[in-house]
Amino acid sequence: MDLPHPFSLDALCGRIAEQRGRPIRLHPLPKEAAESGVCGLWVGTTSIDYVFYEAQTSPLHREHIVLHELGHILFGHNSLEGEESGAQAPVILGRTNYTNRQEQEAEMLASLIRTSAGLPPVDEAAGTLARLESAMGYRRVQHGG
Repeated sequence: MDLPHPFSLDALCGRIAEQRGRPIRLHPLPKEAAESGVCGLWVGTTSIDYVFYEAQTSPLHREHIVLHELGHILFGHNSLEGEESGAQAPVILGRTNYTNRQEQEAEMLASLIRTSAGLPPVDEAAGTLARLESAMGYRRVQHGG
C-alpha cells in the first residue's frame, strides 16, 4: 500500500476511495451507538463507504479507529460473524472487540499502517487511557499549528 508522506488520514481515505471507485465519508458515531459500546463502524454501500468513529476519545484513538475500519474495507470484509450479505445489501461492521478473525485482521492492518507511516503506536496503555477518557466524556481540544 502506498501511504501518503507526510501521513494524512484524509489523503489515505482519498487514495482508498479512488481505488474503490467510491467516496469514503468520515463521521462521528451517533451518541446512541457510542453509548452501546461501539467505538467504530463501517457502512459500505455500492456507491459510498461511511466510516463512523468514537468522537469522545483522544485524537490518537480516533485515528486508530478509522484505520481499523479502513482495514475492514481493504480486506473486503463483508459481514459480522461470517454472515453472508446479498449483492445489494449494505455492509455494516461495528467495532466493539477483537474476538473474531475479521476484527483481528483489521486491527493488525491498522497497527501496520501506523508503523509504516511512522505514527506513534497505539499500545494497550493508550487504548485503556482512551477508553477511560471516553467513559469520562473527555474531549481533547486540538490546536492548529
